[in-house]
Amino acid sequence: MAQTKPIISIVNVVASASVEQKLDLNQITKTFPDVEYHPDVFPGLVFRLYSPKSATLIFSSGKMVCTGSKSEELAKKAVKTVVQELRKGGIKVKKDAIVSIQNIVSSINLGGKVNLEQAARTLPRSMYEPEQFPGLIHRMLDPKTVILIFASGKLVCVGAKLETEIHRSVHQIHSLLEEKDLMVYD
Repeated sequence: MAQTKPIISIVNVVASASVEQKLDLNQITKTFPDVEYHPDVFPGLVFRLYSPKSATLIFSSGKMVCTGSKSEELAKKAVKTVVQELRKGGIKVKKDAIVSIQNIVSSINLGGKVNLEQAARTLPRSMYEPEQFPGLIHRMLDPKTVILIFASGKLVCVGAKLETEIHRSVHQIHSLLEEKDLMVYD
């Protein structure tokens, strides 16, 4: 069977943000009873949204970390929504949050099996210790990502800051696997 086009799914986008002012987490907890805040365990509070589905950690410094979004756009929208909700609840937030994407995690199906033993000997910057972990760990330099390659032909790509970097990484690794004859199609 011939090569198929990889199926790429973004599973998590991590974004950091800041409103550049101190926030009173106790006041936020009183205003929004659904937030999770246990200062004795963790210094931030968790503000969950159902649309876009995400969880945003908010710290008293005004810094935030948003996780769980399925795209860059949704991560930015989630942070914007959290700030709007805080304002609606009477929390004075002077500035809009400045958002920056830190990590995009995606899962990929190449549509064929990968010979990991051979790949470990062939691919540069790769590590494969099957007794420690069932996948091969490949470090890509440009774009700077880490790709976990499994014998099933499934991959996990981490470290990208742009969705285009994921597509470039997947294209490069897939081409390399093909070129080195490391893919097996049923």
